[in-house]
Amino acid sequence: MLQSINPATEKEVHKQPPLSDADCHERIERSHEAYLLWKERSFSERADVLKKVAQVMKDDIERLALLMTDEMGKPIKEARGEVQKAIWCAEHYAEHAEQYLAPVTMASDATHSYVQHLPIGPILGILPWNAPFWLAFRFCAPALMAGNTCLMKHDPHVPLCAQAIADVFAHAGAPINIMQNLPIETPQVEAVIRHKFVRGVSLTGSSAAGSKVAAIAGSEIKPVVLELGGSDPVIVMADADLDKAADVITLSRIINAGQSCIATKRIIVESPVYDEFIAKLEARLSKLKVGDPRSEQTDIGPIARPDLRETLARQVNETVKAGARCVIGGEVADAIGYFYPVTLLADVTNDMVACREETFGPVAVVLKAQDLTDAVRIANDTEYGLAASIWTDTKRAESVINQFESGQVTVNGIVKTDPRLPSGGIKRSGLGRELGPHGILAFVNAQQVWIGPKVE
Repeated sequence: MLQSINPATEKEVHKQPPLSDADCHERIERSHEAYLLWKERSFSERADVLKKVAQVMKDDIERLALLMTDEMGKPIKEARGEVQKAIWCAEHYAEHAEQYLAPVTMASDATHSYVQHLPIGPILGILPWNAPFWLAFRFCAPALMAGNTCLMKHDPHVPLCAQAIADVFAHAGAPINIMQNLPIETPQVEAVIRHKFVRGVSLTGSSAAGSKVAAIAGSEIKPVVLELGGSDPVIVMADADLDKAADVITLSRIINAGQSCIATKRIIVESPVYDEFIAKLEARLSKLKVGDPRSEQTDIGPIARPDLRETLARQVNETVKAGARCVIGGEVADAIGYFYPVTLLADVTNDMVACREETFGPVAVVLKAQDLTDAVRIANDTEYGLAASIWTDTKRAESVINQFESGQVTVNGIVKTDPRLPSGGIKRSGLGRELGPHGILAFVNAQQVWIGPKVE
């Protein structure tokens, strides 16, 4: 059963049975039929569809945002921003896809040789609950503009968001079946991946889920893009603008109640400013309001599910037992809603649970480094490699950027995803890239063309 529970009230929002296996396979076949027509559309025709989809969302931002707020607890002011970012993604690929996929002439012994980028067929997107609209469009906008069709298997805890995304395409008058919702349960996913008409898989989720999906897709020789978990480090050196760094790191840690793969999770501070920086973080985190995600005054909403809150509480408790100091928070209130208090842990070391596991919640952990070399060592001492950031003199930062074991690095700013720039991880944080020109190239046939006669 697909069911959404409002995490702020613990009341049921929606419940529906999953799609039957027969109906699921019928939708896949329809996706293939739609692909045969969609791939023949010009870039301008595809762009027109994406622009109409973007306009439908612009006209309905408030309702779409509230679906996220009620199904997974995203504060309403953040939820509006997420819909706007999804709109940006659709418009970006509508504008730039043709340029990204332009044929590339390459020298050889041919009269003319080049590589062209062709669609490959229906692509399955397996999506999580934490950013229902943004992650759906990060997946579908480039895939559709490349000429593929999309099958969306969204998280079972946000069924109304998933249906709303599919409905946006219908309301925009998009060609039927180019973007379909597959409201199915996890055990049904393997058969979808193995279906002969499904030609690629994009997954955003945990490292465990990514490993399973990659194994299935690999056995079928199908391409995958995996955006998985992270334990993202931020380094704060003594010469940094400490107030600006504290502002940005606080924001990065608490966006979406800390339930973000690329949120700052390990704050590594150089020893001369360690105590001072903890005080700055404490001052900022203490002012944040946890509460009703429908309220404009709320900074942090609830954790999406009770099991996720239990995991977070365990991680904090075990880290404190191992010797960390709890500066603020750390105690779950006995009240309605899956809320977790803003928590700051100091004197944390990399062998503690809060560093070895991904923490999905408003928990900031601070580690001490002796110098820049030590800080980079600590940053890389993790099985994850999604994103990293550093606060110091720009030239000094640039001298160590290539030492970071991560898919992206930010200097003196917030780590974020941007439709213009590729995003993805290494190690257990994933493989492949989304967004930017790299993202749209993930699911195309880079076809080499050699035209004779041979040049002697």
